[in-house]
Amino acid sequence: MDRIFVWGINFKTAPVEYREGLACSREETAYLLSILKTIKGVQEIILLSTCNRVELYAVAQEYACMENLVNTLLELKGASWDLKRYSFLLQGKEAIHHIFKVASSLDSMVVGETQITSQFKDAFSIARNVGTVGKVLHRLYEKALRTAKRVRTETGISKNAVSVSYVAVDLARKIFGNLKKAKVLLVGAGEMGELAARYLKKLQASLSITNRTYEKSVDLARELEGHALRFESLEDYLYEFDIVILSTASKEPILKKDMVKKAIKLRNYKPMFIIDISVPRNADPSINDLDEVFLYNIDDLRSIAEKNLSERLKEKEKGEIIVWDEVEKLVKWLELLKVESYIIKIKNRWKDVEAREPAVRKLIHSVIEEIRKQPSSAERLFKIFVQEVDDGDTFRGLSYVHNRADGA
Repeated sequence: MDRIFVWGINFKTAPVEYREGLACSREETAYLLSILKTIKGVQEIILLSTCNRVELYAVAQEYACMENLVNTLLELKGASWDLKRYSFLLQGKEAIHHIFKVASSLDSMVVGETQITSQFKDAFSIARNVGTVGKVLHRLYEKALRTAKRVRTETGISKNAVSVSYVAVDLARKIFGNLKKAKVLLVGAGEMGELAARYLKKLQASLSITNRTYEKSVDLARELEGHALRFESLEDYLYEFDIVILSTASKEPILKKDMVKKAIKLRNYKPMFIIDISVPRNADPSINDLDEVFLYNIDDLRSIAEKNLSERLKEKEKGEIIVWDEVEKLVKWLELLKVESYIIKIKNRWKDVEAREPAVRKLIHSVIEEIRKQPSSAERLFKIFVQEVDDGDTFRGLSYVHNRADGA
């Protein structure tokens, strides 16, 4: 267990300029691992690189090997040695705990976000393809994903939307229910508006895009598999849409009250949901006075996101309990891994004798079970067992062997 290490920098420990200096693409991660795996005493490595963290998860013979691994990574990346001041190093149970928290998004900037689990899977996949994952990190990876699943299903940590864009989509779902038949219009191509449109597209909503520059509408529509519309005709087709997302740099309102009032009438007063993520606002605030219109601006969405985040943080404590439970389970497995060599030796050395001697077979089974129960006594149990079997004193059985192992 003490051979498991975590070294890295993340949004808690290092400014963005240092994280940028270590950040790696998928291709670069594979290249770096192919070199790092040659370092003496380093047996297994995973390199996780996201916008918020760059971390090494490793199995190494001792601390000095880990230090060599870190120094080599910094050299390969041409990173400043000053970066070490912003890094952290964990070992053993604390390292396992950190990895499980990362995979479960309990250590994320936005607690409960699901992207990190996917990034964790990608990092493992790259390491496995390069050949830097062995028995220990493979098991640790499986347990980390099990932990992440338990945290998601046994707590409410992912239930409430905390990004402004996703809050907007979440509100749309509450108003319209199933969004598969919803028609969405994205006005402009601001970052948050585009992100909301992508979320809606995943929910199979029908998407159209308009922009003052028509060519930009065409490019984004092609990327999002939507339809491009002329900006100057906005008032003519506005009534067709259930959801309108405004995300432009306009300093004047694009949607006026009279324009929306006309659209609502043409819609036979079916509800319209307007999401104004623009600053300054692109929708006249008086639009909210109209019946069947739901208007939310960025401050409305942000206040909902902040409230949802506070709810997630309450659930984080439940997640921590689950993480420690899974850490203890892995620690037990690692303890058993230490005695695996003794069990293999016992089985192999007396394989033939076991087949023809029932007393030896029974004793072998009993000793193996005892070793698994008490890994700390494994070496002494093994030595005494060897002596007893070689002396032919198998009739004395496990109790005698166990008493001798305890010094009785």
